[in-house]
Amino acid sequence: MLAYQIRIAFKSLRRNPLQSGLLIAGVALGIAISTSFVTTYYMLSGDPIPEKSDRLFHVAVDSWDPDNGWDSDHPEYAPNQLTYTDVRGLMQSDLPTYQSAAFKAAMTVQPEAENEKPYREIVRMAFSDFFPMFNVPFQYGTGWSRSADEGPDPVVVIDAETNRKLFGGEDSVGRTLRLDNRDYTVVGVLDEWRPTIHFYDVNNNPFEEPEAIYLPFNFVEPLELQSSGNDSGWKFYAGNEFQDFLQSESVWLQLWVQLDDRRQQEEYKSFLDAYVMEQKKAGRFQRPLNNRIYPVMEWLEREEVTPDQAKVMLIIGALFLIVCSVNLIGILLGKFLARAPEVGVRRALGASRTSVFMQHLVECELIGALGGALGLGLSVLVLRVINRWFDNQFQFQLDLTMVLAATLLALAAGFIAGVYPSWRICRVAPATYLKIQ
Repeated sequence: MLAYQIRIAFKSLRRNPLQSGLLIAGVALGIAISTSFVTTYYMLSGDPIPEKSDRLFHVAVDSWDPDNGWDSDHPEYAPNQLTYTDVRGLMQSDLPTYQSAAFKAAMTVQPEAENEKPYREIVRMAFSDFFPMFNVPFQYGTGWSRSADEGPDPVVVIDAETNRKLFGGEDSVGRTLRLDNRDYTVVGVLDEWRPTIHFYDVNNNPFEEPEAIYLPFNFVEPLELQSSGNDSGWKFYAGNEFQDFLQSESVWLQLWVQLDDRRQQEEYKSFLDAYVMEQKKAGRFQRPLNNRIYPVMEWLEREEVTPDQAKVMLIIGALFLIVCSVNLIGILLGKFLARAPEVGVRRALGASRTSVFMQHLVECELIGALGGALGLGLSVLVLRVINRWFDNQFQFQLDLTMVLAATLLALAAGFIAGVYPSWRICRVAPATYLKIQ
């Protein structure tokens, strides 16, 4: 029966190609805009590491000013980064499966080739656990060992682009990379890795590309590396030496831990409380106890990572599809009522209201399906425009989830637009048109 109704629907569309094209184009336009905008929101607000986001936690302790909280709008918030003192203390725990403090710095890359000029590059200082904790993929080699953290050993991990730039893209493990005035041995080359959200450090631009170079965190003291990210402080510290800064109450470091089950999480929370209580005895942490471990998605929500533009685009996309569907109601109503004499004859010959209603609704769904297919093609072009609007920081593209969502939206648009016209035509009184005939 359904196949018969689809065949009749195709014949109906071919009767008036111009009108049918207008209907399909209306659905296609609504699907193109709504799908593109929903895709943008979906990618910017999606889970950047879904396979383990519920096991990765950002650590926050409240070492801030006792008289003024970190965020006046959210007094329950602790600072979004940690002091060097606290990182050193908290990294002593052996409870997490993986743990890594990190920050970004700027260093000068000295290429081997004499005809290539040195250039500044962003470097992420981290511990060896950074790579397995965040499932960072490798093309060649691997991350450094935990023993290299302690040294620290002069080892480095580089991304694929840096490997192409400096070593022609070949396996460069064992080669030497000179940063500032020191040589480091390449132990790993990352595969192509571009999380949509820079979730492990959202302090400056949460959508920037991952860093190109990675060094052991413990070089921070011998190299006296300053952070290239955010640095906030509330308490004046005496002295101008680098060690004075490290011992200050300035917050500038991120700390992430992997806790695989509830017991591990509870034990780590107890460890945080015990650490802070011990620091209180030394005169620090004068605010009420306020330690938190945030899973990835909760942390991104707290930091309001999703841009306002994406939220606005989501609303506009939904409203645009609704407006297109409502506008199509009038066209479909005129189209269906124009065939009222034909429907009247069918009703007089025994066709039920239900069969007439279903026939016309199937036609509307066919329009929605055809419009959806065309709209998917148009949405690819719209997404290219959106990519340029965001200065190509992202590569918004349709995935299987968004294709399925677009298909459902198209069918929903056809249903919304077709219910009332189909209901009106099935209510036609046969006698009226039999007299006319």
